[in-house]
Amino acid sequence: MKNRFFITLIGILFSIRLSANGDINALLRELDNTIARRQTYIEKKEKELSQLQTRLRQAHTEEQRYRIRLELYDGYRLFNADSTLHIVRALHETATRTSKKEYILNARLSMAETLGVAGMFTEALDILKDLPPTALPECLLPYYYHVCRTIYGYMGDYAVTPSQKQLYNKLTDVYRDSILIVNNPESMVYQIVKADQYNVHGEWDKAIRMLEEYAKTHRLQIHDEAMLMFTLSESYKLKGDEENRKRCLLVSSINDLKSPIREYSALRELAVMLYRDGDIDRAYTCIKLCMEDASICNARLRIVEVLDLFPVINDTYQQEKEAQQKKLKVMLCIILALSLCLSAGIYYMYKQMKRLALARRQVVEANDKLKQVNSDLHQSNTKLQEANHSLAENINLKEVYIGRYMDQCSTYIDKMDEYRKSLGKMAAAGKLDELFMKLKSTQYTDDQLKDFYENFDETFLQLFPNFVEEFNKLLIETEQIHLKNPERLNTELRIFALVRLGITDSIKIAQFLRYSVTTIYNYRTKARNKAKGNRDEFEKNVMKIGYN
Repeated sequence: MKNRFFITLIGILFSIRLSANGDINALLRELDNTIARRQTYIEKKEKELSQLQTRLRQAHTEEQRYRIRLELYDGYRLFNADSTLHIVRALHETATRTSKKEYILNARLSMAETLGVAGMFTEALDILKDLPPTALPECLLPYYYHVCRTIYGYMGDYAVTPSQKQLYNKLTDVYRDSILIVNNPESMVYQIVKADQYNVHGEWDKAIRMLEEYAKTHRLQIHDEAMLMFTLSESYKLKGDEENRKRCLLVSSINDLKSPIREYSALRELAVMLYRDGDIDRAYTCIKLCMEDASICNARLRIVEVLDLFPVINDTYQQEKEAQQKKLKVMLCIILALSLCLSAGIYYMYKQMKRLALARRQVVEANDKLKQVNSDLHQSNTKLQEANHSLAENINLKEVYIGRYMDQCSTYIDKMDEYRKSLGKMAAAGKLDELFMKLKSTQYTDDQLKDFYENFDETFLQLFPNFVEEFNKLLIETEQIHLKNPERLNTELRIFALVRLGITDSIKIAQFLRYSVTTIYNYRTKARNKAKGNRDEFEKNVMKIGYN
């Protein structure tokens, strides 16, 4: 009975584990798809901001301009630091023109928050010193305490000495308590700050229960859910539950990307987790996106945070790619060796067929001679015919063997092709799609040939920069060549460029340009027919181009 209960319990735990892994894998796939569609979300965001700018230009009162600039501030706050600073200054100017104290104080708080997020802590604190809580209306107190907690939190994170760190963390705790006092316990701000307080005091289980319950019972905006899940991930981190932490970071990162914003916390932490789990490709993609967007956003603090992680992940990513390249080179060498073996087999088969054909002719000749010599000896002739018939049967057998040998070679070629395809699939499994496409198509050869001709044109025109003009001088004015942009040389000019280089043999020119000898001959004849002077001297005159 006990054994049966124990087995049942193990089965339940195993099922739960599989379900959790399935959720993580599904979220990872959604993250990949979201990153792939990243530009779509950015364009949608930029369109919304552009519409707000249009509304701002059409506003008639300072009150309308203030409210629209407040929306712009909220839109740019985590999207572009430079634009945010510009907008918040304009917001303060607009608020001043309205002469409304609440608007002016709110704009100054926004300025302090923007400077603090940008790492300009001294300037932000100078603004806050002029804004004591007693001078603020009650509706602005939650925002004031939020700004204070945010700035001192950053200062604590980047403090150099332990005493400074202790002081700033203490001030952060004080303003965290103030936020809890002035906010509604049912608000998301209260829930996140309260969970943060639980985490600081080591009561992460309370934070987890509170946030999980709040997420289930409240319908959240996409960015709000991102913030809540990031805070929840911190609670799971302190608890040591890496699986649930990863789940929360994935949800938070996906929502951040869809919002969209360019200052990431969850995506950076997720990159570290993926790196530790050995998922180097995804880790590199995430940390690279963090670096690129932080640079575009000009978020100085985020750039500093990412710079600590990027070199480590990038080095590992590059090492993994180098290892894959080495494997690829080995496989290509194997393919080359097998190709050489196949070529040798085909050559051997060809030689054997020639020998067999020679032997066959010799047999036929010998048979004819035997018929002539023994035509009067019927009995002997009959025996010779029987021998000849037997010999013919042997030849037919050899032909059958040759046919089978050719079929085997064909089958071997098919297998080689299947091997090449399977190799491509192996490479594709390693996410080397581009290599697979190159192995499958001839595009690479065409592109190289195109580049070769372009390089030839460029090099030749560096040696003879006036070649086209001088060549046209040798032609009748109505037959002169006018190139299309960006064409440097066309086929006719390349032929005579080779002539100018001393390559006058049409066969060699045809091999060089991959045309038939007849085509080259026709081009040269037509050019001579278009010559301005003596046609027989035309190519000699071409050889003189560049001497003057």
